[in-house]
Amino acid sequence: MKFMKLGSKPDSFQTDGNNVRYVASELATDIVVNVGEVKFYLHKFPLLSKSERLQKLVAATNEGNSDEVHIPDIPGGPFAFEICAKFCYGMTVTLNAYNVVAARCAAEYLGMHETIEKGNLIYKVEVFLSSSIFRSWKDSIIVLQTTKSLLPFSEDLKVISHCIDSIASRASIDVSRVDWSYTYNRKKLSEENGNDPKWNSVGNRPVVPKDWWVEDLCELEIDLYKRVMMSIKTHAIVSHEVIGEALKAYALKRLPGFSKGMIPNGEIVKFQSIVDTIVWLLPVEKCSVSCSFMLKLLKAAIFLESRERTKKELVRRIGQQLEEASVNDLLIRAPEGEITRYDVDTVQQIVEEFLKQEQNAEIESTAGPELQEEVRRPGILSDASKLMVAKLVDGYLAEIAKDPNLPLSKFVDLAELVSGFSRPAHDGLYRAIDMYLKEHPGIEKSERKRICRLMDCKKLSVDACMHAVQNERLPLRVVVQVLFFEQVRATATSGSSTPDLPKVIKDLNSASHGSSRSVTTNTEEDWDAVATLEELKAIKGELASLRLGNGVGASDRNGGDGKGSSIDKAAMNKMKGLLMSRKIFTKLWSSKSGQGENSGSDSSGSPGSANPEEAKSTPSRNRRHSVS
Repeated sequence: MKFMKLGSKPDSFQTDGNNVRYVASELATDIVVNVGEVKFYLHKFPLLSKSERLQKLVAATNEGNSDEVHIPDIPGGPFAFEICAKFCYGMTVTLNAYNVVAARCAAEYLGMHETIEKGNLIYKVEVFLSSSIFRSWKDSIIVLQTTKSLLPFSEDLKVISHCIDSIASRASIDVSRVDWSYTYNRKKLSEENGNDPKWNSVGNRPVVPKDWWVEDLCELEIDLYKRVMMSIKTHAIVSHEVIGEALKAYALKRLPGFSKGMIPNGEIVKFQSIVDTIVWLLPVEKCSVSCSFMLKLLKAAIFLESRERTKKELVRRIGQQLEEASVNDLLIRAPEGEITRYDVDTVQQIVEEFLKQEQNAEIESTAGPELQEEVRRPGILSDASKLMVAKLVDGYLAEIAKDPNLPLSKFVDLAELVSGFSRPAHDGLYRAIDMYLKEHPGIEKSERKRICRLMDCKKLSVDACMHAVQNERLPLRVVVQVLFFEQVRATATSGSSTPDLPKVIKDLNSASHGSSRSVTTNTEEDWDAVATLEELKAIKGELASLRLGNGVGASDRNGGDGKGSSIDKAAMNKMKGLLMSRKIFTKLWSSKSGQGENSGSDSSGSPGSANPEEAKSTPSRNRRHSVS
């Protein structure tokens, strides 16, 4: 730390109690200066020779036959006045980063200018500031911290602006010119020696990281921190990644519990200001800060009830980097008074912001100012980003599905936002649907139907299919669809031809591609049917036997013994027998009118239906997308 000594006489100020200060001298004091609650018993001559204000005050007291003057509003209070008084007496005074601003402001208040006496206190303090303090990194930070209690003098005297310029300039210099001693929050590690990789081979100096300064600035209060960061950004030398790292470090330092996604009660206004300022300072460049960090900021903003503008900005920026988030990041607690456990609406807004990147194509000008033609660029979302977000939403749905108070509409609306994203597997979505059905066993038939439409049975893995076939919570029709597609996949894998399945099962297959209308006359009964445990066991056994049969058929065909066709017929007969079992499929395709297969057909009504007239006859049925 830099310091400056003024004067040469020994310090003879004495204390009598807490509120009395006097100079030990053979001469009797002839003036009493009241500074707040402290009385200073001093001599007029040394004070008046250097202070214009005291000259005027003493002149006024002489007219009233009084030897007391009052200066209750001097910046820095008794502490700063004592420094000025000692300077007037020529006593030794040591200026440093902690008291120099108080001395400068008090000297300005007392009018200790060069016009009163050459080499006065103001001049000497200014020399010390410019030659020492503003050239030191850590002294500049300390001085800046002391200016807050000395407003507005420290602002009017431009001490604050000079400190900010000094700090910003040093934070922006090339790291090769930085001495590690500049920073006092980062201590040298024992391994920082000649053998450590952080030390370079020239001059045995440590390689200073680009963000060497970020922790030191965390000592500043938020208003001063904001001004320093604005100045650093104005220099346009420090990268946006380092700016982002600085903001993250400040949040971790100044927001207790921030790293754990929690903010304690108390000092709400202060914490609100910190969150609002950090969000305002975020660099405009994408990926300047991590998505996880911004989600922590959003959780803090919601808890602290920050301004809507702050929350909207965070939602927008998070949406632009949503593929980086994790499920745990998105688990935002619902505000007080909400019945749900998590804030699903905010997450839905974030996903919508992600989708806007595809919708908001950039506009380029291809002509002059008089005639401009708008050209839209294609969307900027990659397939990889879409896939990551789809998996993220699936995982999030599985978590919020555990909330017994979660309305089905919130679950479905969020799932439908990413339904257009191509996914190789729907296992995550199936897991979320199964979890919701488990936690909400009393949902109505229409709700069960609605949530199962989200899933595409063709995109379930073998393990997921085996689980679904044994799942008592799924509607029977979904179980059979899973069984059908698993059989088709097993048949294709074995190399055998697809069995000649009954028409109703072909219709079921068509339903999986999404139909525009339902043609069944007993839709509610179809979706309401839930398989019993015995039926599920029977299905599982038949699936295993069909797999075995297909494997044998494939082996025989490869061997060329001519028995492949007979094996295929046996597998087909088993499939027909299973699918047309009266015990199971009476619930699915039995006709209320008893007119046979056509009148009791599956509810697909797809464009590929075997009976187009039948599809036309029921235009009032609900639209559905099967389970895709």
